[in-house]
Amino acid sequence: MHMLYCLSHPIQYQSPLIRHLVAGGLCITVAYGSGATGSAYHDREFGTTVKWDVPLLDGYDSVTLEEAKWEEQLMQQPADAIWVHGWSHPYAAVAWKVAARRRLPLLVRGETFLGCVRGGPIRRWMHRQVYSRRFRRAAAFLAVGSLNAQMYRAYGVPAERIYSVPYAVDNAFFQARAAEARPGREALRESLQLEPGLPVVLFCGKLIAKKNAATLIEAMGRLNSRAALVLVGDGELKPELTALAERVMPGRARFVGFKNQTELPAYYDMCDVFVIPSTFEPWGLVVNEVMNAGKPVLASHAVGSAADLVGPDNGGSFHATDAADLARVLKPYLEDEHVRQQAGARSLEKIQRWGFEEDRQGLMKAMEGLKRAA
Repeated sequence: MHMLYCLSHPIQYQSPLIRHLVAGGLCITVAYGSGATGSAYHDREFGTTVKWDVPLLDGYDSVTLEEAKWEEQLMQQPADAIWVHGWSHPYAAVAWKVAARRRLPLLVRGETFLGCVRGGPIRRWMHRQVYSRRFRRAAAFLAVGSLNAQMYRAYGVPAERIYSVPYAVDNAFFQARAAEARPGREALRESLQLEPGLPVVLFCGKLIAKKNAATLIEAMGRLNSRAALVLVGDGELKPELTALAERVMPGRARFVGFKNQTELPAYYDMCDVFVIPSTFEPWGLVVNEVMNAGKPVLASHAVGSAADLVGPDNGGSFHATDAADLARVLKPYLEDEHVRQQAGARSLEKIQRWGFEEDRQGLMKAMEGLKRAA
């Protein structure tokens, strides 16, 4: 079965997955709606020019379509089935339409869960009515996690049309890079002027409102425990967050700016605890990444990946905007090295079972289901 995978643009998380699927025997061509991110581009939320330092287009077949001709060109691409990531992007909507016009099976993979649907009861009811009808058009849903699968079921998708294709990163890449960085851990700490032996809390994300670094800074300020905070990332809130950190935890925060894919594992290895305090985060693949370095993870209740990857054995959860709640959950990890080590070991153990091979197996099962239904 030749699958046409429709993605809006080259994505650093998707490319290694596609290579693994192709190497594992699947016949896939990727049809990109834009090639903009395949080279250097300006990321508005990071507020800087980004050029990913990992290959995005190598190891699989792909085409880049013209925006004005999306529908026309998708109609011409060879395919036995169409796989689409998401449903709200204009390009995804065109791909859904083309699958219907060509009478091809449609496989859908998205990140949304029920907690992502904003607004009051009426808006949520309307969302369910609209998407329950739309979802009837898809032959299979590739659930990235348990909350995502729960949403499909709540919107009327039969269980037999939902397949587990977990949201994963290149575990081998991040584990190898973290191991390579380990001998330089103290040198990195010294370069950041961190006191030897001081526990390090890591934040990694865009410095924008929904990533909510402010709550983490405020929580660190509430704790008497001596610990440092390293923030990887950039964005419009950097001046405001820098001022907040200097006010509530003077001298203990380090803003290190944007770091590329090959640079991140050194920071994952260096930290003692990772915190993701987002107020809106359908998944949060950074959780997968840092777990490959064997670190405890604390995730807000708004983080979709927490339901599958984070528990009391390898971290904890807290209310996204409640600094006191985060401080309460964080405190034991800052005060007890043994607790950190045990939780970190459990993180590494968990992530070993949440990778690209599980994705390949799930996609194969979905394709077998399509053949049975044909």
